[in-house]
Amino acid sequence: MYAVIETGGKQYRVEVGTELEVELIDAEPGRTITLDRVLLVADGDEAAIGRPVVSEAAVSAEIVRQTRGDKVISFKYRPKARRRVKKGHRQELTVLRIADITLNGKSAASTAKKAAEDAKTERERLEEAAATQAAKDAELAAKLAVGAASPAKKPARAKAAPAETTTEKADAKPKASKAKSTSADAKTEASTPAESDTAETQTADKPARKRTAKAEATAAEATTDAAPADTETTSAPEADAPKRSRSTKKDE
Repeated sequence: MYAVIETGGKQYRVEVGTELEVELIDAEPGRTITLDRVLLVADGDEAAIGRPVVSEAAVSAEIVRQTRGDKVISFKYRPKARRRVKKGHRQELTVLRIADITLNGKSAASTAKKAAEDAKTERERLEEAAATQAAKDAELAAKLAVGAASPAKKPARAKAAPAETTTEKADAKPKASKAKSTSADAKTEASTPAESDTAETQTADKPARKRTAKAEATAAEATTDAAPADTETTSAPEADAPKRSRSTKKDE
């Protein structure tokens, strides 16, 4: 909602909260005044135009301070008369803050206040949601930091899954042992005929070995017996040979 007011011979478009400088109003700062000359009031699509002012409409304003405007230089002269007049002026002003605009009992300040409260509650709600989200994020970050700081906890999670694999390995071991036992039985079965054959061949070869050993023993005895005989035969003639007499021709 906005309004067009007239004060000090000038017109101003104002809204709730607007600050403007108007011609001097004889009032102390902090005081609230009512401006009766309201030329127009508009609220959304509705508008009330005064002829010349809007009845049942008023604008209340608060005097903020008394001030002065910028200096204005006034210079006058007359040519060919040696007349020169220079003056400076600063207008006395009053700063107003529009507090409320009313039309037919409807207050712009109350509607603005309600909208501000709604916006505030919405903002507070968003801030609370952001705060809760930030707390959740901080808690999650703390958990991640703790998990990164303690590496002992990670294997615990990894061990939970391998429990099944260990059971599977335990189940697989008997199967492997069974397979090994079957292979061992096959090997023993395959090796038993060969061993039996070798045993038979060994038993068959034993008499032959004994015979050869006996033959070798007899041959060795014969050689040992033959060697002394030869020595005796060779040495006997030497022992039995008659000694030659050393007779000379003179003895004959």
